[in-house]
Amino acid sequence: MKKIFRNLAFRKKVFILCLMVSLIPVIILGTYSYRQLKELLITREKTALQETLIQENNALTYKLDACINAMNHVLWDESFRNAMQTHYDNNFEMYLAYRDVIDPLLQTVRLLNRDFNRLILFTDNPIYPHGFVLKPLEELAEYTWYERALTERKPFFVASPKERTLFLVSQLYIPNCDYTTILLCDMNYESIFHSMDSLFEQSYGLLLYTGEQEVVYEYHIFEESSNAYVLTLDQLLEQKDKPAFLNTYVVESAHNESGGWDILLYRPLDTILVATKELTTIVLTMIFCCVLCVIFLGNLLSRIIVRPLEMLIQNMNHIEKGDIAVSFTYDSNDEMGQLIRTFGDMVARLHHLVDEVLTGKIKQQEYEMQALQAQINPHFLYNSLSLINGKAILADQPEISRMSQLLSTFYRTTLNKGRNMTTVRDELANVRSYIEIQLLMHSDSFRVVYEIDESALSCQMIHLLLQPLVENAIMHGIDHIATGQPGLLSITCRADEELLQFHIRDNGPGIPQEKLPSILTSASSGYGIQNVHQRIQLFYGNAYGLAYDSAPGQGTGVSLTIPRKAEPETIPLQTP
Repeated sequence: MKKIFRNLAFRKKVFILCLMVSLIPVIILGTYSYRQLKELLITREKTALQETLIQENNALTYKLDACINAMNHVLWDESFRNAMQTHYDNNFEMYLAYRDVIDPLLQTVRLLNRDFNRLILFTDNPIYPHGFVLKPLEELAEYTWYERALTERKPFFVASPKERTLFLVSQLYIPNCDYTTILLCDMNYESIFHSMDSLFEQSYGLLLYTGEQEVVYEYHIFEESSNAYVLTLDQLLEQKDKPAFLNTYVVESAHNESGGWDILLYRPLDTILVATKELTTIVLTMIFCCVLCVIFLGNLLSRIIVRPLEMLIQNMNHIEKGDIAVSFTYDSNDEMGQLIRTFGDMVARLHHLVDEVLTGKIKQQEYEMQALQAQINPHFLYNSLSLINGKAILADQPEISRMSQLLSTFYRTTLNKGRNMTTVRDELANVRSYIEIQLLMHSDSFRVVYEIDESALSCQMIHLLLQPLVENAIMHGIDHIATGQPGLLSITCRADEELLQFHIRDNGPGIPQEKLPSILTSASSGYGIQNVHQRIQLFYGNAYGLAYDSAPGQGTGVSLTIPRKAEPETIPLQTP
């Protein structure tokens, strides 16, 4: 064989070598591409399932939180709480309670939340039943979750997939009250879970279940020939971590904190890897085409590749000497043509560098104009709030006047004329106006204590650091006090020669110890404490930032530490 090859014509030798050198890499590349594509499809599917599940879980959390907040709005309404713990001596007093408190509140909440079908009160207060609004407590005794409703202090969900029902249940907790009242929200089962029916066009299954492994919602869609892919909850939980199972299905799971549910989303690999069957035919076809191309390109290799490369090298030598010009063209659309056109485009871009610098200066002027407009536009808001204040004074509405003044102060200090830096005095003014607004919204249901070091008021700090911390203390602390004790919010500011220290504490339920270490690093869907912590460390350094201390039932405190700066510091506006 060696002697035969040696005696062949040189052209044939080149042809055979080109064929072998070209065909072997194509076969290896085709095989490798097939395997890589298969792994890529599986990885992409896992990513798609994970992202879809995260998105759907966030959407479900948003719906459930909205329902819980609506229920808390009813449960913590002072007029409603008084109405439900009052002993009525006559029918007229009951009628007034229905007309002025119970019916308007429940109807308003139901109308504002489309996911509520009905809101029903069950109580042992000797008040007459009122249609579908108020019923005797004893009617709930037949439900399995009745005992839980009597002892649970927070709202919880009860689902029945067979009956397609979803209830949100909570006890109206009033210390030292002689009566027991339970609020039941009959939620729209289809509305809550309808988006889970369209995660993919076909070939997927979803199971939503409780910690007791009771199914809350189930959905699957497979082709008629693939009904064997439908899995029960027991099958998924038993096999989802086994290698053989993972070679058949792609499974992703998530936990929904609001409902206390787990979600399992799965798809069979066979339906995902259909594209690989077509890929085999494509690879074989490509190999055959490559053989034909090698036969043709073997004879034209020198003229097609070497000559254009020599011309390109000549032009590169000219550019190296300072002559920025391309003296030849190449009309082919192959890789060499793309290379030469890319080289020509690169040379052309050198001529536009000066123009780009000038364009950058023009854009900088536009950004400065936008910054000026950002300072002018808020005046319309301030003028509107001033008009509302004047109208409220003329109409003898002091609460509306007070609210408009507080909003004006809050947005003035929040916008801060577009500046990134502010004084401690203005930052505290922003926080005070925000707290006053919250006190009006909470009917002065909590108390605020300030301990401010007067020497710190003239110091400089980053704008909008304290308000998100106060907002979290109110929303996640004071608003969740279940013991009936009044809320207490304390804000402390101390300064020494080097540091400014702020401390904000609430007497809420506290943060679970397992979540406390990750509170500054966990992902957040909005502007929260993670953003504040990152801003502090980016501006002042990693030695500064936030620190949390909390224990269940003992409230939560957050400390903010930054360096003390007495002189104003100009921070340039960040242009887009």
